[in-house]
Amino acid sequence: MEILIPDNWLKEFLKTHVGPEVIAECLSLCGPSIDRIEKIEGDPVYLIEVTTNRVDSASVLGIVREASAILPRFKIAAKLLQPKAKAKQKTVKSVFYLKASVDPKLCFRFSAILIRNVKIGQSPAEIQKKLIECGTRPINNIVDISNYIMLLFGQPVHTFDYDKIKGAKMILRASKRGERLTTLDGKNHKLSGEDIVIEDGSGRLIDLAGIMGGQNSMVDENTKNVLLFVQTYNPVNIRKTSMSLAARSEASMLFEKGLDTELVGPAMRYAIDMFVDLTKGTPAGEILDIYPNPYKVKAVKTNLEFINERLGISLTKDQISKSLASLGFYPRWSGKNISVEIPSYRRDVEIPEDIVEEVARIYGYHNLPNKMLTGELPEPLMGTPFDFEEKVKDYLSGWGGVETYTLSFVSKGEAKEGALKLKNPLGAESEYLRTSLMPSLQK
Repeated sequence: MEILIPDNWLKEFLKTHVGPEVIAECLSLCGPSIDRIEKIEGDPVYLIEVTTNRVDSASVLGIVREASAILPRFKIAAKLLQPKAKAKQKTVKSVFYLKASVDPKLCFRFSAILIRNVKIGQSPAEIQKKLIECGTRPINNIVDISNYIMLLFGQPVHTFDYDKIKGAKMILRASKRGERLTTLDGKNHKLSGEDIVIEDGSGRLIDLAGIMGGQNSMVDENTKNVLLFVQTYNPVNIRKTSMSLAARSEASMLFEKGLDTELVGPAMRYAIDMFVDLTKGTPAGEILDIYPNPYKVKAVKTNLEFINERLGISLTKDQISKSLASLGFYPRWSGKNISVEIPSYRRDVEIPEDIVEEVARIYGYHNLPNKMLTGELPEPLMGTPFDFEEKVKDYLSGWGGVETYTLSFVSKGEAKEGALKLKNPLGAESEYLRTSLMPSLQK
């Protein structure tokens, strides 16, 4: 996935003296790939390609964390400045303002707080500018806070009009086959039975969780009380729903990759501060936090020989420790054996080879030894599965034939009766599976 990060926002949390070009070069060598730097609203903005397994980097703070580890490898001073929140509400398992029932297999952490007497209006120009530079359209201070937190932390946030939640009750469960829900964009969805939904005290569905909120609980210009909602979901369910309904959102793209449950707390408290500052709302004294299975620190074990054999160099224990520690890992040595405690935001690290990869990229792939292949090129094998196919192609092309590669999809006008229709086609020209090669060859 590609994300946009303004340099001026990055520098709020990254203390360094170098400019965007140097940061981009260093990050691309050892971390997230910076495709290019563009000027948006007059400011340099990084276009960054984040791989699917590195959802921890899909945010401003995620890139800052990477930069603070990578830049020192190039003898550039860099320091991560942690965001500070003033909100000090106590987290509890039940609150007076919301009755909640949560399926822990679908929602790993469910957190919410009531904020009363909010004033809806435009966000400050500085916040609007950051959102625009990240490719997000400012709407109002409520919606902008949600988007701001998601871009900063990589943690989606949702807001409900509290007074539209019947009975001040939420039941988070799997959908029932055939249930329907109209989302914020006005689309009416027929659900399959594996979707994560929230119903209120009247039995209405008010949220297609992890995808998009329900139209019947949305915040509007008349909203006075807001329920601020921060959570993490089972990524498998989110992915299935997103693909089956062709409902893609920035939130779903994050949730489907498996978010860090420990991120919910900091994102919630920072969001509360923003609500107080921008809406003048009054937050409740307690945060509802249903977290039945808190993150347990895991460790990956390997040894010095395993790491160095795969890198083709001889790093010392101290070099390995410094590389891992800069990324937030906790290495502990016992002789030549190492046990590495993995931070909650790096759940992609599970096996010894993952440890080798982290050491390699911080050491620098460009610093690893390389040698050109030598020797004679091997002759192609005879009698392989593709040998007969290649011969047939050669004969046909020699007789004047032309090979064509075509899609397996055709438009409605080219499809025969009984052709299968795609549920989520890319466009009108690819709605049906073809039953004949002829339409494709005629194009």
